[in-house]
Amino acid sequence: MNAIISQKGRVLIPAMLRKKYGLRPGVRLQFVDYGGILALVPAMADPIETAAGMLRGGDSLTEALLAEHRREIGNER
Repeated sequence: MNAIISQKGRVLIPAMLRKKYGLRPGVRLQFVDYGGILALVPAMADPIETAAGMLRGGDSLTEALLAEHRREIGNER
């Protein structure tokens, strides 16, 4: 299959390939250069951004550990 790069640098992915590979609007893609072969692959999620989302909105582990430590010290006295 062939494609033409537009004046703005855009390339249209044929509908058949979009459907086959589940490429929908908004899907991030990454260009990979294999030394003379240019491949277009789904982009991997940023692991730091993904992990940061797991920690939002919960109780602070540090605060919980400090509170437990204070209780232990209070029980020893």
